[in-house]
Amino acid sequence: MDAILKTEHLNLWYGDNHALKDVSLEMPGHQVTALIGPSGCGKSTFLKTLDRMNDLIPGVRIEGQVLYRGRNIFDPQVDVTWLRRHVGMVFQKPNPFPMSIYDNIAYGPRTHGVRGKKELDQIVEKSLRGAAIWDEVKDRLKKSALSLSGGQQQRICIARALAVEPDVLLMDEATSALDPISTSKIEDLIADLKKSYTIVIVTHNMQQATRVSDRCAFFLHGELVEAGETEQIFSVPRDKRTEDYITGRFG
Repeated sequence: MDAILKTEHLNLWYGDNHALKDVSLEMPGHQVTALIGPSGCGKSTFLKTLDRMNDLIPGVRIEGQVLYRGRNIFDPQVDVTWLRRHVGMVFQKPNPFPMSIYDNIAYGPRTHGVRGKKELDQIVEKSLRGAAIWDEVKDRLKKSALSLSGGQQQRICIARALAVEPDVLLMDEATSALDPISTSKIEDLIADLKKSYTIVIVTHNMQQATRVSDRCAFFLHGELVEAGETEQIFSVPRDKRTEDYITGRFG
């Protein structure tokens, strides 16, 4: 299975805090890789490194490589806008823009130069269908996205990420602020989306990791303790620390 994303000896410091320690991990195409581990263990920091979100934080220092389709994303030749078009991010808290549902989805394509109404209409419908919310919003596309429920807003954010036709979708605890029914819809959606995308999720929820992911990576104190197929990690973990975490002895 070819890795679309891969890190090699990735280290990250926030000032003096060594937040990621020599992390090497492969994330294969058309699979869901779940990053698990207790709060503050480096999962979200790792995820944000994959599309250079940590570049925005002062005092960050990064060593090692993050390879997207074999290309080091920290290479000076790599344009961050190009990278984020291919590697999309959905955050923990739904964050639709304060504009209409239509304009939320059309925002990215317009930024990349799509102007024609017909083409934008097609992209908006395709993206909303891709995020399994078209039928709920097709008659109110001119209404504010902020008028929707939390679960719907999160699916709008997923549709907004899909609108620029990324290759990879990063999801940082994308269901932790949602009710069980909305969570279930997004989990079903993730299972469907992996046919077309490579997905990396951060989750605190062990059951969610077993339900939606193909592979798991367990982080502790900034280290990658263990990575492998989800079934193997949960049934026969190789490291005692992994076993202690998934059986609830700590975390």
